[in-house]
Amino acid sequence: MTNHADPIVVVDGLFKQYGKVTAVNNLSFIVYPGETFGLLGPNGAGKTTTLGIISGLIRPDNGDVTVGGFSVTKDTQKAQRLLGVVPQGLALYEDLTARQNLTYFARLRGLHQAEIKRQIAQVLEITGLEDAVDQKVRKYSGGMKRRLNIAIGLLGNPKVLLLDEPTVGIDPQARRHILDAVRRLADNGMTIIYTSHYMEEVEYLCERVSIMDHGLIIAQGPLYEVRALAGDSVVLRVPATDELLNDPEALDRLKKALPAPLEPSHAELRIILTKGSEQAPEILNILVEHQVSLNGMQIEAPNLETVFLSLTGKALRDNGSEASAS
Repeated sequence: MTNHADPIVVVDGLFKQYGKVTAVNNLSFIVYPGETFGLLGPNGAGKTTTLGIISGLIRPDNGDVTVGGFSVTKDTQKAQRLLGVVPQGLALYEDLTARQNLTYFARLRGLHQAEIKRQIAQVLEITGLEDAVDQKVRKYSGGMKRRLNIAIGLLGNPKVLLLDEPTVGIDPQARRHILDAVRRLADNGMTIIYTSHYMEEVEYLCERVSIMDHGLIIAQGPLYEVRALAGDSVVLRVPATDELLNDPEALDRLKKALPAPLEPSHAELRIILTKGSEQAPEILNILVEHQVSLNGMQIEAPNLETVFLSLTGKALRDNGSEASAS
């Protein structure tokens, strides 16, 4: 992406360690005004810690971030005035209504009464919560709570919105509503930093991405350039028979025997040959040994999941703990 504007967010050499665990390791990137920038990585990659540092809530051991030219370590309050933060954990008072929650947080932002009323109407329209604004939050579904969390982050008309895994734990319909709301904000010129371990969300929303693993950036750039790092993938398709799916031990043995990642996908298993078609004979022999039939083979254009697999040998959603090194 060509952008001649000065960046609104500059992340420069961030380092953060918790005990012996390095959560963020010499992290650097820039975000331009009006851009939707994606931080993609599995749980434990360092995404939440990075957003915590950008928001001024976590102090880095080394490095700095500027937001609109203000340092988050030296001019914290000035930088924070430009930010809206939507944390992964829900920050809501469940015994209050949505309107009461929004009013409370708007006052914390220092908004006056007339402005509070105007902005609450605005953020409710964006998040689609107008009809439920006077319900107590404890009656909300998980998706509605996530949308209210975003509405609170939008109070104060921030220049930059930080979204940390905003669709975790919600149903597909609620997820689509949130993605559409974020897309509308981007279309209206808001700068957004979006973290996720769902590669399809980042591909839908973001123009440039950084892929993180163990606190490091392992790939970064415009979406089309990052995708191209993996080249085309050869994908073998295996029927996911009830017998195999209902036998976790057999499935685990097959995973351990294969030198390529195995992904369950609807009614079949996908084996991604990250080293290309030269892996196919070895894979076929292993499938024969495990009495698994082949359903087909095809070339697929790379996506961010494939890039991550090719760079690390593991899936974006492998088990990990965001809490220990987030």
